This record gives sequence, C-alpha cells and structure tokens, in this order.
Amino acid sequence: MKPISICLALICAGSAGLAEQPLSAIDWLNDMATLPAAQPNPYFDGTPPAEGGAGTILVQPLGDAKPDAVGLLPSSVTSLPETLWQASSISDLTALLARIPPDALPAIQTLYYSLLLAEAEAPINSGPEAVFLKARVRALVDFGAVEPAFALLNRAGPETKPLFDQWFDLALLSGDENKVCTILRDQPGLSNSYPARIYCAALAGDWPTAALTYGSANALGLLSKDEAELLAQFLDPETIDMSALPTPPHPMTPLIFRLYEAAGAPLPTQGLPSAYAMADLRGASGWKAEIEAAERLTRSGAMAPNRLIGLYTSRKPAASGGVWDRVSVVQRFDAALTSGNADAVAKTLPKAWDMMRGQGLEVAFAQLFSGPLQAIDLPPDTRPLALKIGLLSTDYKSETQNYQAADGDGGDEKFMLGLARGTPDLRLANTDMQTAIALAFAATGPARNHKMLLQDGKIGEAILSAAIGLDRASSGNLEGTTQALATLRAVGLENTARRAALQLLILERYQ
Repeated sequence: MKPISICLALICAGSAGLAEQPLSAIDWLNDMATLPAAQPNPYFDGTPPAEGGAGTILVQPLGDAKPDAVGLLPSSVTSLPETLWQASSISDLTALLARIPPDALPAIQTLYYSLLLAEAEAPINSGPEAVFLKARVRALVDFGAVEPAFALLNRAGPETKPLFDQWFDLALLSGDENKVCTILRDQPGLSNSYPARIYCAALAGDWPTAALTYGSANALGLLSKDEAELLAQFLDPETIDMSALPTPPHPMTPLIFRLYEAAGAPLPTQGLPSAYAMADLRGASGWKAEIEAAERLTRSGAMAPNRLIGLYTSRKPAASGGVWDRVSVVQRFDAALTSGNADAVAKTLPKAWDMMRGQGLEVAFAQLFSGPLQAIDLPPDTRPLALKIGLLSTDYKSETQNYQAADGDGGDEKFMLGLARGTPDLRLANTDMQTAIALAFAATGPARNHKMLLQDGKIGEAILSAAIGLDRASSGNLEGTTQALATLRAVGLENTARRAALQLLILERYQ
C-alpha cells in the first residue's frame, strides 16, 4: 500500500498529555502544521509532539492489530493517548457517534476529525466485525469526508466481508472503483450484494458472468425494481431510454447514483447527502456545480478552504445572481487585498463577509484572509469586523497583540480579546452566553458527568460526549455550554475550547 500524504491543518489543544494541533478538515496536499503545547492535565500521561514539526503519514499494514484500532493519525501526531477508546464499550461509543450533528460548530467539527481518524487501542469488546471502525467511517461520510474515510478503510485492509461493502460504496463515491471491482470479481464471497457483483463483473468486461448473475438474481427477487431497471440498461446500453429511467429512490445509494451517471442522466447532488458532492468535483459537472459542491464540503470540514478560493478565483463569473454574485464579490475583495489598498479593502470586506456568512463559511473565510488583513492599516470603522475575522482563524492569539482599539470599542471586543488569551472577564460579560463562557474558563476541573468517565479511563468517550454536548448546548442550553467547555479545558483541549467559545460569540447562527 503506498504512502498517503495527509494535511492536518490544525486544532487539538496542547498539553503534556494532549498537545493540541489544529486539524483543518482533511487537505491531502498540504503539510501538517502544529501549535505549541499547553498545560499538563491530570487525566492521562503522554508526550507532546515536537513543535513546528511537519511530516507525512504513511499508510502501512497493521499486522494482527484489531481493525477497530486503525487510524490515520498516530498518537505522536494528535497527542491523544493510545488508550483513548480502550476502556469504553462499542455500544456506548457508536451511540455517541450517531449523535454527531451534521452542522457542528467548526472548532468542534475539527475535533471530531481528530477523534475519528486517531489511531488508538480498540474498545474493550472489539472483534473482527469492526463495528467501531465502520461507525467512524459512517461519521466521516456524513461530513462528506469520503477521501479520509476511504483511506481509513484502506489502512485497515478492507478485503474482508465485514468491511468490503462499505469500501465498495466509498470507491464508487470517489470514482476509484476499478481496483475494488477487480477484487470482488475474483472473490465474490466478499459481498452479499448481487447488484455490486453484477456491476463489477460488467465493469471488468466479464459480460457473460454479469448477465448470468443478473438473470438469476432478478428471477429470485434479489434486486429492487430500480436496481433491476438500471442494471439492465448498464448491461445493454442500447436499451437506454431516458424517459424510462426510474424515479431516483430515497434513500440514494452510491451504486444507484453511479448507474444513473452511466445511463447518461447524472443526478444533481444538492438534495443528496454531502458525500455525493464529491461527484461534482471530477471536472464534468460545470463550474457552478463544482463551486457549490466545494462550498458544501468546505462548510462540513471535508475540504480545505484554499481549494474553494482557488475555484472562486479561477475565472470570471459567467452570469449574475446566486453563486456568481459570491464569486464576483470574493474576486473583488481578493484583488483589493492583493493591492494592499486599505480603502479598497475596507470597501469590499463587508460585502465579502456577508456573502460568506450567508453560506456558513465565515471560518473558512477567516482562515484564508485573516493574515493578510492584519498587514493592512484599516480605517477605524472596519477594525471591529477585521477583529472578528481574526478571532475566527487558527491564529486568533495574534489578534491580542495586533488589534488596534477604536474609540467606539465596547465590552464585547474586550471580552473576546480576554477569551482569546484564555482569561475572559466575567465582569465584562453582558450576555448570558458570555457569562456561561466566563464561568467555564473559571472552572478548575471537568463537569461532573465527564469527570466520572475520565476517572474510569474513558477518555475518548468523555471528550466526544463534551464535544456533542457543546454542539447541542449552542442551541440554548447555557449550563451545557459551561460544562462542555470546562471539560475540554480540563483534558488539555484549551485551544479547542477557546476557538469554540469565540465561534459561539461571533457566528450568528449559534446565537
């Protein structure tokens, strides 16, 4: 298996036991970056990774390791302990994974990626069925993160009956099914799916086997009506009649999706789960569909922001309205920023921010542009917005040194700057959310319900529970906000806690 270069652009807070590294979605092209370690925590021991390091993560066989222990990120990279899941039961962990919301707070979304991709000892009752691994893969796919999910299964050695069907689906979604189909053709017992066997036999050019399997499966009622119609046309393209194609089923499956594509009737991905948006990035769907897919995947953390800005700026917009307005506005702002003209930046920034905010892409925008914005001497009335953007970036701490206060600045700016330093002032809190955050940063230990898990050695379960609790607390449960942030800080995830708290204050959709 060849090495896979993984970009993890940061977020995991640091401590001697858990040095936090910003993990930005998964960009498979960039170098890995790290952040400085934070204070030790009392719940587990460990050694933080070297600061400033960068490297390539190699995909290698695991030998006799349990598949549930497989990960792409070793403990030396994440500083999550190898015992992360070891004391927890699979049923408890999979129940938590099923509760991960699709629209997670960006800082917590990043933490989810760290947890889902971490290499660690398997849960106590793991077996060859790889139940926990498959649950992690499902959670990644729900985010639209097909590439890391596919790599995770490749790392595990997916040529087994428990893993093969999931591997096949991901191969279809990524457009990389040839190898998988060759394996299934040679080892049909790996899957009980007759549609998969038929499709792969045909793809490999073994038409007699495909036709024979189709006839038998159809006669025995082993194919759904949609599968029977679409596979018949796949096996004999001359029979394709666009008007006779069945109505797309719900829920959609990767194979049905690809069969529509093979019939010359590719389905729009907007109403489908995020994983299907990958199909619009293969260069065959048009620029508009490609941009919309990239926006969607960037929002879910499955794509790095720099790829999105590359699409925004790759050519002139073809029309106006909708996505084209966003392209035009971002291009004008990017040009102003490149010119270094402070007045031009001040004029174009608010509109660009509003456009990105409307798409839930504020954090991606901040990650792309906060650094260049800091280098511009902006007019006083633009600085508060630039401050918010800077505080949403992974380099938020630099704002505490660089921000030039304006006369009109009030308690909100001062509170957020204190939060960025890790010391929000309760006396400056003028909203219930600010109060909840200040109380969390004044706490000296984890929330009671998480403390019991930590004392039992259920470290990953406690972190996952706190993360999910914070996502759900952002909708109004302020006590839950305090508890979740306190626990994240107690286990050394200080950077995650600060970024999550800043996002709760700045991102309007969480207020």
